[in-house]
Amino acid sequence: MMKRAAAQAALDHIELGDIVGVGTGSTANLFIELLAGIKGKIDGTVASSIESERRLRELNIPVFDLNRTGPLPIYVDGADEATVNRHLIKGGGGALTREKIVAAASKKFVCIVDESKIVDVLGAFPLPVEVIPLARSQIAREIISMGGLPEIRAGFTTDNGNEILDVRNLDLIDPPDVEGQLNDIAGVVTNGIFARRPADIVIVGRADNVEQL
Repeated sequence: MMKRAAAQAALDHIELGDIVGVGTGSTANLFIELLAGIKGKIDGTVASSIESERRLRELNIPVFDLNRTGPLPIYVDGADEATVNRHLIKGGGGALTREKIVAAASKKFVCIVDESKIVDVLGAFPLPVEVIPLARSQIAREIISMGGLPEIRAGFTTDNGNEILDVRNLDLIDPPDVEGQLNDIAGVVTNGIFARRPADIVIVGRADNVEQL
C-alpha cells in the first residue's frame, strides 16, 4: 500500500530518545501502528487529537501534554493535498487546529501521503476552517466576499468544541497569503492551509517507489 510505504519511510527520520508529534487520519493511523514497533526507541509522543491519543495508548505508547514537553524534534502527519513546494491542505478529519499547533512546535515536520494527494495547486479538496460557533455566519459572509463557497460540516464538533466550515472555490495560488487572510477574520480559530509553516519533508508513496520532496 502506498500510504503504508510512506509511513514506513517516515520512521527513518526518528532518532533515539525523540518525543514524536503524531498526526490524525488514515495515514497517521498507519504510522501509529508502525511506531509501535519501535516504541522502545522513543521517549513518547504528543498527539494532535483525542482519537490519535486513544490509538497510541492502546498500543502502550506514552502520550505527553505539549505544555509539558515543550518543543518537539519531529512531527509526522498526513495531508489531504500537498504541492511540490510542500504547502498542504489538512483538516479533513477535523483536527487542523491541534495539528497546526503541534507542527508549529516541531523542529521537523514530515508529511506522509500517497501519490494521489500531490497537486499542482491547492484547492480541489475543500478547505476546512475551524470557527467559533457564535461567529459562524459572519465568517461565512467574509469568506463569500473572498470568492469562497463555505458549507457547515453538519453534525461535527472539533476536539476544541468548535465547528468547521468546508470552503470550496477559493483562489489558492498564493497559499501563505490566503492562510493569513482567513486567520485574520474574527472568530476563525485557524484554517487548514499549512503554508506559513509548511512541511519540511513530504514523503510520497508511489506504486513502485517512495519519493521525498
